[in-house]
Amino acid sequence: MKEQKYSSNNGRHAEKSRILLVDDDDELRTVVQIGLEMGGFEVVPAATVNDALQLIYAKKFDVLLSDSHMPNAGDGLTVVSAMRHAHPKAVTLLLSGYPALQDAASAIMLQADEILLKPFSVAKMTEIISKKLADPAVHNVKAKERVAVILERDSALTIQHWMTSVERNEELMSLTLSGEERTGHLPLLLVDLIHRLLRTRTDQASLSIAARKHGVLRRMQGYTVAMMVEESRILQVSIFNTLHNNVADVDFDTLLLDVMTIADEVDSQLKQAVLGFMESVVPKVV
Repeated sequence: MKEQKYSSNNGRHAEKSRILLVDDDDELRTVVQIGLEMGGFEVVPAATVNDALQLIYAKKFDVLLSDSHMPNAGDGLTVVSAMRHAHPKAVTLLLSGYPALQDAASAIMLQADEILLKPFSVAKMTEIISKKLADPAVHNVKAKERVAVILERDSALTIQHWMTSVERNEELMSLTLSGEERTGHLPLLLVDLIHRLLRTRTDQASLSIAARKHGVLRRMQGYTVAMMVEESRILQVSIFNTLHNNVADVDFDTLLLDVMTIADEVDSQLKQAVLGFMESVVPKVV
């Protein structure tokens, strides 16, 4: 990965770390390149995202130094993601002129080791890169978790959030029920959802016995179909709240498909619950 250069002064080979420098500002890119090369690095410049992506898959790099907006918001994230996949051990640094980006880094999952705010010192940048290259532990990438793993681990918190939201809903609270009665088959519905997420993406929603029983229970408890739709909506909000609280751990490579699966499964469970509701016979009070 590192290019070897022969030094006639000491008769030994010195290694140069290779940096991919990505920035659409020609003047800034040139200044940074010269400064880093003076610091002993080999620098490969790229002015566009497409150029950067081609270089990432054509060469080996020790470091990525990319502007976060070039020219569009999110461009830097695209480059970082590509570098993480192609060269997972590489140090990744983002340059940003927006202080808020640094505060929101964990929330938007940059997967970068650090965000350097403009204006910056090339000397300081060189120091940071050298430090991270010297100590791999400084830029270890935390293993990401599938949505199913997060939901299984925090299912109790999801149910708690759902219950808190339900207790603030006047329509749902118009029925006098215990906490256990109000929760119904929700824990089992989450289990079915998690199992669906763990299956192949092409899988269609399957019959959920828990959802059907849930509908029967709601009929006996005096729910209306509108109330069932409302509690299903709250369930989706609670699920996404759990994912939001764990966004730093989420595997973004599968997030979009997982979110689509969640929406499809929750809707499917609601349909089956409504079918159970409509088909059930409410005992007559004598």
